[in-house]
Amino acid sequence: VTVLLWWQPFGRPGRVADCRRRYNITGCRLSADRSRLAEAQAVLFHHRDLALHGVEGLPRGPPPRPPRQLWVWMNFESPSHSPGLRGLAGIFNWTMSYRRDSDVFVPYGYLYAPPAPRPFVLPRKTRLVAWVISNWNEEHARVRYYRQLKEHLAIDVYGARGLALAEGGVVETVSAYKFYLAFENSQHTDYITEKLWRNAFAASAVPVVLGPRRANYERFIPPDSFIHVDDFSSPRLLATYLKFLDKNKPNYRKYFAWRKKYEVHVSSFWDEHFCKVCEAVRAAGNQMKTVRNLASWFES
Repeated sequence: VTVLLWWQPFGRPGRVADCRRRYNITGCRLSADRSRLAEAQAVLFHHRDLALHGVEGLPRGPPPRPPRQLWVWMNFESPSHSPGLRGLAGIFNWTMSYRRDSDVFVPYGYLYAPPAPRPFVLPRKTRLVAWVISNWNEEHARVRYYRQLKEHLAIDVYGARGLALAEGGVVETVSAYKFYLAFENSQHTDYITEKLWRNAFAASAVPVVLGPRRANYERFIPPDSFIHVDDFSSPRLLATYLKFLDKNKPNYRKYFAWRKKYEVHVSSFWDEHFCKVCEAVRAAGNQMKTVRNLASWFES
């Protein structure tokens, strides 16, 4: 199967992944060479680049689009940060995103049960609450919530408006903290990003989440693995609970009980995504369909 990347995401140059070596996915050939358009079984279009170039940037022919060629729309931003969805009805055959009802579902991360569970060792915790934020916007719900929460609790902020990260980056820095504010930049179905999977779980901090509803998180992670801001009627009460857990080790440790059974996988941008779509194209055979109204589906 040949999958053509029409744009490398965000214009990043670089080699195209070897799917067999990295993910044990065989029979896949990825290419960014547009002269191979006619022979590609699927063409992958990254939404942010599509929004930049407009539909005029899509392949126009000649030669005409092969009748069974799949055009795959790929996007890992939320609807709030996905301009230009309205004009894309009836163009693509498949969707690929973090949404579970995508044709090719690639979440930002997931839990899996390893063949033999490894003992989990909680890193030494010397600090209370961390938050890493690069895109600071006073209009975002997460900034408004933070402003209220910090009235009742000391929060160390890293990134654009705060402290510099330690040498090893986010995971190294956050692992010294008991709690991490996994606050999404916007609230949408299934939009649960690396803020949870990498910044909190990979760093062994308890995530305090602000994103979709609790029930949506529980489709992906155990109910006792995180704290949702919606569990409390006010930021003050959340602060009180975090202070209680800080002083109460057995209650705090309950948030790590799931680690006896599960490991964390953080998805690797972008090679894993390209290889997954290649695997899906191979498995699908000759099934064809058209995404009639991309905007209404993605924004729902």
